[in-house]
Amino acid sequence: MNDTSAPYRLLPGAPDSPVILHVPHSSRAIPADVRDGIVLDETALGRELDHITDAHTARIAEEAAGRSATGPWRFVNQLSRLVVDPERFPDEREEMLAVGMGAVYTRTTHREELRPADYDGRPLIERYFHPYAAAMTDAVTERLEAVGRVVVIDVHSYPTERLPYELHGDGPRPPVCLGHDAFHTPAALLAAAEEAFAGFGGTGVNSPFEGAYVPLKYYGKDPRVSALMIEIRRDVYMTEPGGPPGPGLGAVAGALSELVDAVTG
Repeated sequence: MNDTSAPYRLLPGAPDSPVILHVPHSSRAIPADVRDGIVLDETALGRELDHITDAHTARIAEEAAGRSATGPWRFVNQLSRLVVDPERFPDEREEMLAVGMGAVYTRTTHREELRPADYDGRPLIERYFHPYAAAMTDAVTERLEAVGRVVVIDVHSYPTERLPYELHGDGPRPPVCLGHDAFHTPAALLAAAEEAFAGFGGTGVNSPFEGAYVPLKYYGKDPRVSALMIEIRRDVYMTEPGGPPGPGLGAVAGALSELVDAVTG
């Protein structure tokens, strides 16, 4: 879906590129009818969006794509994760349900009420979550058919200080966290990311966030689909929380471009 009014966009890259830069959490947009189900006033909602949004990550992906020798594809969420979070499970398997942050959030980053506890999120799942997942699956399938392999690189950011909703936030918070999956993250992919981001003062693996996004159709089944999550600590490239980008953004985009070129070749 490439309509600019759509809730997600697939931005084509080079025909022979295996790379999809996935940007799920960069937007602050919330449709008016979805906003009606959120109990926060405008000031509190703005603060929550400052904390929960991976600000400027779509721009990082765009600049990285422009610098890459072989342009990667980009799949970008056009809506806030407060609408639905496309990287959660929509059922009881998701441990984030314990803090009210499953596919449809009912609590904020500070564990305050976002939606009523009895809020029925199923209409949002049907309207937004399932179409997003299907479109991302189709994007991966198309790259597999065209190139024979896919590298999904998730582009995220995270706050310098731990937020109350984080279940595993007591570990290291390096400038760059690399989310690794035992099945879908080959050693060579992880090593390439560590080399590309070496200039930021340190990388870590699976702390404070872990894993990588792969469509369920392929998850744990198809080794031709590899994946890695890049989590940039926000003080590296922007003013927290929710402020403007700084000079570090260009350096982050350059490192991501280096990684794209490494895994493309």
